[in-house]
Amino acid sequence: MSPSGAEVLRQIKSRIDEVDPAVVREQVSNGAVVIDVREAEEWSTGHIPGAKHVPKSFLESRIEGAASDRDQHVILYCQSGNRSAWAARTLVDDLGYKNVESMTGGITLWKDRGYEVVVPRALSAEQRDRYSRHVLIPEIGQEGQRKLLDSKVLLIGAGGLGSPAALYLGASGIGTIGLVDDDVVDESNLQRQVLHASDRVGMPKTESARATLKGINPGVRIETHGIRLDDGNARDIVARYDLVADGSDNFATRYLLNDFCYRARKTLIGAALSPFDGQLSTFKAYLGPPHPCYRCLFREPPPADAVPRCETAGILGAVAGVMGTLQAVEVLKELLGLGQSLSGRLLMYDSLNANFHKIEIPRDPDCPTCGG
Repeated sequence: MSPSGAEVLRQIKSRIDEVDPAVVREQVSNGAVVIDVREAEEWSTGHIPGAKHVPKSFLESRIEGAASDRDQHVILYCQSGNRSAWAARTLVDDLGYKNVESMTGGITLWKDRGYEVVVPRALSAEQRDRYSRHVLIPEIGQEGQRKLLDSKVLLIGAGGLGSPAALYLGASGIGTIGLVDDDVVDESNLQRQVLHASDRVGMPKTESARATLKGINPGVRIETHGIRLDDGNARDIVARYDLVADGSDNFATRYLLNDFCYRARKTLIGAALSPFDGQLSTFKAYLGPPHPCYRCLFREPPPADAVPRCETAGILGAVAGVMGTLQAVEVLKELLGLGQSLSGRLLMYDSLNANFHKIEIPRDPDCPTCGG
């Protein structure tokens, strides 16, 4: 006769280490990784401060994102202590983790003791529906979506790069998007600048962009700056946002943004285009070495006639779409703390050969912006 579920659970608990909630409170401050293995709906009702969320149903595929070192101290908890025991067995027996404990009594006992619980701000019913495909991703969930809704991103340029970046950031639920562009929509823009439409030729690009983004996601706040950035206004505008995405088409703006973002301690994600190629990197030299800034890569602007502009060299429209979309991905990664940052690396795209490759960007100790 096969053992009952209760007997199997008893056997599992006899083979793992269990720990009292009082001890867990102490271990959190000692560097232990506390992981909530409940489902998303349970997590949203309240969780232990500092805990990471990895549902038991995604444990094998997601645990490394929360605890990559198999030797580190990991404490699992659930509602009552049963699912976390099963999860602890999986980590130890199947995945090779060496220092795993399950919290006795789960969060039910934790609450009964009167210990602190974090109750995340709930998404509205409309938000849960709109962003459901984000919420389903364990690395994002409702908590990550709330981060996006609380974020403020400044986009420089509503053109070839800014168009796809703005579309995806707006659809993703960035709470506030700032748009800087002093140009108007021209018919020649429509081959690649997908924020705009034929009936908006002559309209300021920022207003055309606002109309498109509001049509996609009415909940996003759009702040327009129909000006060209310069020394007199850049500091005040940059200071209002959490992160800056540069899709400008001139070197003066790129260097200006680099210097102001460094001083304001703002992450800068910059992209650039040529007819068939693109470049992308993230700059956060304010964190100190080894992170470089844009001037570590290109110390000074090239001569005015050395790099042809789009209006003279042309651009394959879809290349702008690829690079602007990649730029949006890097913005979302930085805001959510996901994956590997492009800081210190330049991503290069060759559309004709369908190749991506990366080169390292060392920090320049003699850089006029971040060196010394």
